[in-house]
Amino acid sequence: MATEAKYSIVGEVGRGSYGVVYEAILNQTRSKVAVKRMHCNVPENVELALQEFWALQSIQRQHENVIQLEECILQNGRVFQPISHRYRKSDSHLLLIETCLKGRRCMDPKSACFLWFVMEFCDGGNMNEYLLSRSPDPQLNNSFMRQLSSAVAFLHRNQIVHRDLKSDNILISHRCGSPMVKVADFGLSKVCQGKGNVNQHRFSSACGSNFYMAPEVWEGHYTAKADIFALGIIFWAMVERITFRDGDTQKELLGTYICQGKELIPLGEALLENPNMKLQIPLKNKKSMPDDLCKLLRDMLAFNPKERLDAFQLEARIRQISYGKKRQRSVS
Repeated sequence: MATEAKYSIVGEVGRGSYGVVYEAILNQTRSKVAVKRMHCNVPENVELALQEFWALQSIQRQHENVIQLEECILQNGRVFQPISHRYRKSDSHLLLIETCLKGRRCMDPKSACFLWFVMEFCDGGNMNEYLLSRSPDPQLNNSFMRQLSSAVAFLHRNQIVHRDLKSDNILISHRCGSPMVKVADFGLSKVCQGKGNVNQHRFSSACGSNFYMAPEVWEGHYTAKADIFALGIIFWAMVERITFRDGDTQKELLGTYICQGKELIPLGEALLENPNMKLQIPLKNKKSMPDDLCKLLRDMLAFNPKERLDAFQLEARIRQISYGKKRQRSVS
């Protein structure tokens, strides 16, 4: 079957600065998939597309809370060439990487050069929209925190640092009945070389979304622990429903911050200016979270990365917190 006829586009479901996401149908089975198209017209776009490709390709076994790549297709004009498949990995993508990074496919802006990522379809939208459309639920929050901690520990175990964790980049699937989170959008991720501790790798390019960036990311010297800071922002905002309005899209987004007059300052930036600042956790209602969760959030949002939890410590700690757990009735 020709590659062009393998999928049918149903409609657009999301658009960002890095690409467009469509709902599509796999014609042979009529099953739904998500298709992300990234335009490789300039070297910067190519780099983002290839970082996402490398991250999703490098995972040898799948995690239920990480988005699953089914296959990747290169479109060059009207020619569609599969360069990788979930069950059949091809070495031809090495040629793509070499030629793209040298700019051979990007010199002509009029040429239709795209990378298409075919991924599992998530029917619940992103976590931001999902939570803000529902009443606060401690048990659901606890489940999401456990799932996200497990996903990030899995990525770090596989030497992948996401670098852009936020509620918009976390999808929700109902395929298994209860809502399941899926970490997605790996355009800013990095696959670390070697098999050492992922926290020993250093990064210098500041990237991500301002309200989720750790203090050291603002400085341009950071490690995988920046992902833990971003998770801390997400967890805190999720529990207390702290939101801000994005200046570009005007969307209401989950995220914590510091107020300076009428100005909202990202927490990481505020901590960089004042490392001794004491975080007021909880911010809204003392009854909203137990002491062990407050302590966990402070340990995730520590200014000094050396004092901050790593992903593996977080995965263990999150199982111990009392927040969101059903209380056992005593038997008289």
